[in-house]
Order: sequence, then C-alpha cells, then structure tokens
Amino acid sequence: MSLLAVVRRDPRVLGYARSRWTLSMIREECDWLNLRTDGGLGQVLERLGIHYKRGQDYLHSPDRHYQEKVSLIQLAHLRAWYDPERYVLVYLDEITYGRQPRVSYDYAAAGSPTPQARRSYQSDTQFRGVGALNAVTGQVTYRQHSHITLRHLSDFFAALRSDYPHAELLYVALDNWPIHFHPDVLVRLQPQNFPFPPRLPASWPSQPSSAAVVDTLPIQLLCLPTYASWLNPIEKLWRSLRQDVLHLHRLANDWPLLKQEVLDFMHTFTYASPDLLRYVGLLSD
Repeated sequence: MSLLAVVRRDPRVLGYARSRWTLSMIREECDWLNLRTDGGLGQVLERLGIHYKRGQDYLHSPDRHYQEKVSLIQLAHLRAWYDPERYVLVYLDEITYGRQPRVSYDYAAAGSPTPQARRSYQSDTQFRGVGALNAVTGQVTYRQHSHITLRHLSDFFAALRSDYPHAELLYVALDNWPIHFHPDVLVRLQPQNFPFPPRLPASWPSQPSSAAVVDTLPIQLLCLPTYASWLNPIEKLWRSLRQDVLHLHRLANDWPLLKQEVLDFMHTFTYASPDLLRYVGLLSD
C-alpha cells in the first residue's frame, strides 16, 4: 500500500488504537521503506508533498435521496441552458447580517496595531436578505427585510416571476428550511410536485390561512439535499458580500447606510453577469 493510501485511511482500520497517524505508526505500516527514524520518514513525506495539515469541519449530506435530488436540478439546468426562453433555473437562499462588523484580515504596517473591527455600543441588530441567482445568466433577484416572513417570501416569488415574465417555467433550487414550503407560500405557486417531500413541523396547518395570497405563478421548487450547502452556488455570492462589504466595515453607528451599502452591492448583479457565474463556479472559460 502506498504512503498516500496509508495516510488517507483511518488508523483503526489497520489495527492501530489511535484516531490520527504518527510518524512511527506510518513507518511501522510501511516497513518496506526500510526507514529507521521518524526524521527520515519526514523527509520522504516532504518530497512526496504529504504534509501535517490542520483539519477542518466536514459534514456530508445524510440525505438518502442525495443523487436523485441532484439529478433533478441538473436536468432543470440543462433545460434552462438549451431553451432559456422557456425555462429558467435559479438558486435561492437567505443571508443574515448584523450591525457589528465581522473580524477579518486587512493590511497594516509591521509593529502597528492590528486592524480593528470598530463596534457600536448599540445591540447587534440583524437584517435578513433573500436572493435568487440565475444559473445561466448570473442575474440576481434580491430583497431584504428585518425578518423574512411568509408574506415576504411569497412576495419574493412574485418579484422573481416579474423578472422573467416570458418564462414558461421557473425552477427554484433551494434548501429545506420549512418556511419555503409553508402552505401560505405554496398557494402563491402552481401545484408542486415533490418526489421527496420536505419535512414540515407537525403543528403547521395543512391549508393556507385567509391572509395568504392565492396565485398560480409558474414556479416549481426543487429541494436541495439536506445539509449540502456546497450545492448552492449563491452561497459564494454571500461570501463575496461579506468580503467586500461586511468584514471590518466602519458603519456600525450608521445602520441605515450599512443596509444601503448591502443593497447597492447586490444591485450590481441585477443584470446578467458572466463574471459572477465564473466566481460561483457555474461558468468556466
């Protein structure tokens, strides 16, 4: 077994009572190397590009319908790509940001104080945004409110439809937040077909309330696999928003202006943006 194959495996699988490899364990397992010291093995690993690296949190989707859900979204993407006059695919998601700046990196002279996230004495007021990224053009529909209510989400779908008035069908790929599938939201859309129905709170009503707006917007919801944020490319747009606007911002004492800067940033993607598609990984040169 090669060195790389060894370090990629759980040591317990090979009979070691440890969760991580040590140099001595690797030498013992790879006795064919004929190395007598850990230092010698370290030099070999260095030449092979195998390093002692810090780990990172990792969670793979536990969704047993993972591949089927991905395939449905891929099919919608193909339809939108080859027949964009009839079909549109967008990826929808929400973001929360606050008054206080996020701590991050910035340039500073050696020996000088580190960059500071200048906080306000006021509480960290929160604001919520909801956006939908066109998977073919890069156009973004965005709205923001102090809270995303059922009516706000319902109205967002109407705004989405107004951005694509001639589309025969809009596919919306989104995560499994229950509010996306509340009866007051779904009643605004055409009848839905969920091959793998999302889980909703047992206490929720099965019928929309009298306050819900009834319509037949030509929108079909596509559920992303659970706990699979990497499949939603708009997450990278939120990353860009944080990098360009929210990290170390200096507007903690001007909450209205900060909210406007977020809005201005998002409005730069009101029209088609190939650069955004490249950034989020939906377009390659």
